[in-house]
Amino acid sequence: MSSKDDDIIYGLHAVQAALEHNPDTVDSVWIDDQRSDKRLQAIKTAAKSARLRAQITPKAKLDKLCNGGRHQGVAARLLPIKIRRENELFDLLDQLDATPLLLALDGIQDPHNYGACLRSAAAAGVHAVIVPEDKSAPLTASARRAAAGAAETVPIFRVKNLSRMLKQLQDRNLWVVGAVGEQSQSLYELDLSGPIVIVMGAEEQGLRRLTREHCDYLARIPMPGNMESLNVSVATGIFLFEVLRQRS
Repeated sequence: MSSKDDDIIYGLHAVQAALEHNPDTVDSVWIDDQRSDKRLQAIKTAAKSARLRAQITPKAKLDKLCNGGRHQGVAARLLPIKIRRENELFDLLDQLDATPLLLALDGIQDPHNYGACLRSAAAAGVHAVIVPEDKSAPLTASARRAAAGAAETVPIFRVKNLSRMLKQLQDRNLWVVGAVGEQSQSLYELDLSGPIVIVMGAEEQGLRRLTREHCDYLARIPMPGNMESLNVSVATGIFLFEVLRQRS
């Protein structure tokens, strides 16, 4: 990937979501000069609403901007998303009318996994995603493409010390549930109907020691098949939607 990957997103869904949900993060939009279907017209309209002029450009230029990725005739350059400060998380919790559901990502390294976790978080109605400052993937355009618009809709909080933040959330009566592979307790044995923080570990190492120690419960996903583990974004979706199932 070239350095352009740091700020270019592409594809109909990703660009439409950015324009609709967080237009202030979009700097420029390009549309294939050979396409004029309804979905691209909708993107033109959304760009106009965001006070942006969609630039009609040859497909070859789009191919170059997107490093040969499948752009579906549209690309956009993004400005950085605002990553919120940890003290703002408490303000958000104080204003919530619903039972809190938070997701903490303990050192996710791969931008695509990061983005996919954000997508699952948005689909499950997570109120905030928490990531540590160290040993975490940056929110690049690659991550934002994988998130398919979720990075523009779910508040993201970067914290200096994840373990300390988990303790502060426990002090606010949230239960902290960490996902592990080897723990004997099944996810489906837990009561997840109350205020919850789901904590997912890194791709290879899983949860760090201090993170584990600050979890109220550690749980695994039962897998009767012969696979030892799941991709972290898949596991994230399973944990989050089990919370929703119990709450419904």
